[in-house]
Amino acid sequence: MDNNIYLFEISWEVCNKVGGIYTVIKSKTADVKAIFGKYFAVGPYFPEKHASEFVEEKAPEEFLKAFESVKKEGIECHYGKWLTDVDIDAVLIDFSRFASRKNDIKEELWNNFKVDSLYTSYFDFDEPVIWAYAAGRLVEELSREKKVIAHCHEWLAGAALLYLKSRKAKAATVFTTHATVLGRSLSGAGVDIYESYESKEKVDLDKPEYRSSIAPKHRVEEQAAKSADVFTTVSEITSIEAERFLGRKADVLLLNGLNIGKFPTFEEASIKHHLFKGKIKEFLLYYFFPYYNFDLDNTLLYFLAGRYEFRAKGIDTFIQALGELNRRLIAEKSGRTIIAFFWVPANVQGIKHELAESRTVFKDVKDSITDEHDILMERLLTSIISGRSICDETYLLGKSLISEVKRKLLRFKRSGTPPLTTHNLRNEDSDEILSAFRSAGLLNKAEDRVKVILYPTYLTGADNLIDLSYYEAMQGSHLGVFPSFYEPWGYTPVEAAALGVSSVTTDLAGFGRYICKSCQLKKNPGIFVIKRFGKSYDEVVKEIAKVLYEFAALSAQDRIKNKIEAKRIASVTDWKYMVKNYFKAYELAVRKRGL
Repeated sequence: MDNNIYLFEISWEVCNKVGGIYTVIKSKTADVKAIFGKYFAVGPYFPEKHASEFVEEKAPEEFLKAFESVKKEGIECHYGKWLTDVDIDAVLIDFSRFASRKNDIKEELWNNFKVDSLYTSYFDFDEPVIWAYAAGRLVEELSREKKVIAHCHEWLAGAALLYLKSRKAKAATVFTTHATVLGRSLSGAGVDIYESYESKEKVDLDKPEYRSSIAPKHRVEEQAAKSADVFTTVSEITSIEAERFLGRKADVLLLNGLNIGKFPTFEEASIKHHLFKGKIKEFLLYYFFPYYNFDLDNTLLYFLAGRYEFRAKGIDTFIQALGELNRRLIAEKSGRTIIAFFWVPANVQGIKHELAESRTVFKDVKDSITDEHDILMERLLTSIISGRSICDETYLLGKSLISEVKRKLLRFKRSGTPPLTTHNLRNEDSDEILSAFRSAGLLNKAEDRVKVILYPTYLTGADNLIDLSYYEAMQGSHLGVFPSFYEPWGYTPVEAAALGVSSVTTDLAGFGRYICKSCQLKKNPGIFVIKRFGKSYDEVVKEIAKVLYEFAALSAQDRIKNKIEAKRIASVTDWKYMVKNYFKAYELAVRKRGL
């Protein structure tokens, strides 16, 4: 490709973390810049949001003329560095004065592209559209004297592309949808968007509730997809979705990647697994053991992590599958215990009072033993060397410590059953996850072999309970379960694999479909891909339950083999491989535009 071509990647999430696009752009840039020297990210200017990650600098001489020209129209450009692993040249656009043209912009969108934005709200629709129009105007000005590619992400930046199209600007254009507006909306409402090509008819975009929110965004997205020189999606499954809802199949798939070098080696991951598993087990001691005991050494840790999208994330099917697994393990009188964590942030009102009390008493007991650590070690070593029975607790612990600990344990023990959630929820009686637990018979009774915990707060590493970060909690577990019904890509199973953790995904997730091929699983696949495309709900639940059961039956050696294979699969998603698709899209756009 011509080294004199300028690439402007335009996204509402440049220096403005909202969702996954922020991570995609930020993580791939080192590989983009290694090949594409004249690369610039374009985003909105929100100084209160990007204060810690954007450093303003003097703009290059070659940009000054364009910056001055658009400034006269109320578009103020701030040039600088977006502070990432490799600093990114960025242009952040202050569109506050340009917003006075809102009605003119909306009129143009109606006249040129039939985007009806009469009933839209400012922050939901108007604001990103005004910014995107300003970005399009800047690119138009730059394209007068330079060869330019404009890469726009999502409907939020779609108006930039529509502006360039309406002005017949010389810029080559690429549009990427990460998830269609209609697809996400319908899936969230429980519609199977892959069931038939008539799915689009299930939403009447002229209804008042859609006219102000979904319809205008969909129309911008649809027109941007059709108008772009090159249309791209982040996965094959999203391309199928786009063909149905936007009327165009992706020209190129821009599969998401990871910086694999930033993740631990398998040896490092093994060490961290034991460390963080120990911390999770400590949490389980004061979560369950006030009520009853079970063998922690014969316990596996499953988890689901993600947004509270009950059906789209497959939370419903996972819970039903756990219910089936529980009944099967009970019937077999299995000694295996499964703890299933649901790390799904929700609207909380604080930690459960009884859990906070149990944690306090547990820490008190632990401190008492820690204070006697040196003496206990000396007595244990003496017992082993001298051949004395190590079952002599009076000698090992001493009468004073035994008496002290027993008094404290009287405050530790509780009647009833452990809670289903760590925190009080504002809508606890009607919460979908808790209701599904009860419906599936997952009540955390002593006889249950599967025990569930809704952990509805962000894993920050300092939440006063498990005190692990997101990645640390994943590393301490055995199996991540992400049976998504709607997942354009699905970073979580890839991240789990990169951390050396086995996982479950589906062929309705972009990543799952990418590695699926025939979905014929070998003995130790590392990542288990469940077929959801064209399958009934009950079939999916049974297949998930089967995988959960078979994983629970694996030996430690086979679990390690799965971890190794998961790590290997993750390596193929390294950006150094995935970024090649971006250059394929850019080269195609340049050829189509004749630059």
